Amino acid sequence: MYYPQIMENNQKIVCSNIWKVFGPNEKKVLQDLDTSLSRTEVQEKTGHVVAVKDVSFSVQKGETFVVMGLSGSGKSTLVRCLSRLIEPTSGEVKIDNENVISMNNKDLTDLRRNRMSMVFQHFGLFPHRRVIENIGYGLEIRGVGSKERLDRSMDSLKLVGLDGWDQHYPRELSGGMQQRVGLARALAVDPEILIFDEPFSALDPLIRREMQDELLSIQKMVQKTMVFITHDFLEAIKMGDHIAIMKDGEISQVGTPEEIVANPIDQYVKDFTEDVPKYKVLSAGKCARTECSEESRNLFSKGDQCIKSDVKIDTLINQIADTDKKYPVVDAVSGELIGEIDRSIVLKSMTSS
Repeated sequence: MYYPQIMENNQKIVCSNIWKVFGPNEKKVLQDLDTSLSRTEVQEKTGHVVAVKDVSFSVQKGETFVVMGLSGSGKSTLVRCLSRLIEPTSGEVKIDNENVISMNNKDLTDLRRNRMSMVFQHFGLFPHRRVIENIGYGLEIRGVGSKERLDRSMDSLKLVGLDGWDQHYPRELSGGMQQRVGLARALAVDPEILIFDEPFSALDPLIRREMQDELLSIQKMVQKTMVFITHDFLEAIKMGDHIAIMKDGEISQVGTPEEIVANPIDQYVKDFTEDVPKYKVLSAGKCARTECSEESRNLFSKGDQCIKSDVKIDTLINQIADTDKKYPVVDAVSGELIGEIDRSIVLKSMTSS
């Protein structure tokens, strides 16, 4: 089983050895648990369900961290443990190095009300309230005055592209528009952390893609720490800076979309990557040939036509596909020469499975 190394730089959320067992004697069952048993065997033997099994990971400030898995994998239970909407049976959750598990009710309420917001699959809008009143609801609960509440709600409304819809009721909006209202409501309170629980899964495919693009665009502006739950691998690699893939309550692999697509840790993860267009995920740095020709070295020495390592292969197709030229690939941060790329490498990335 894969145990991700918890990074220490710029951490926002750190989860360590999280377990969640459902049943009347969860702590006793965990204490006596034979970890070699499967979920089904534990349930048959004890009458308890192991929903999350010894999970550790970290989320960096300002990134989008995707928890991906099929139904019953434990992803929603795990994410609800972050704010103790579900109490972990064992383990530790830290936000900004504060131990969430040991928080009293007052501090926990403050965390949920002022530092976190959630966006759900089902929009949860109040049908009797206008759009602007729905957006301002979290601020109203905080006791924010009416003028400030209106100003901040209008700003959030504009941010999600619904300017002019403030006086409408939810029933007058499409599903995609209602989800935008839910997103605006979450953004209005200016949380440090946004949690998305399969927010787009109920939408039509076209609207879903639009909402994904909208959220990516908003994230570039607001740079919030986001935890995003999905069962869709293509959505995961589109939305996530890092992805944790779950199976049977455990994390199978954590990595960037590129790391997971290029190097799936086992057959379970590999099955998800089979239909992914690799060239849309892989970067020039990942695909580059490390031995450089004289041609690419000369271009590098002139600072000419260098390709940064983080550039995706799909953006290079038009530039490279019809030429025999070899291009230098440089580290995106240091600018050092790390390899070269040419047509054969681009074509290979387009045909590899």
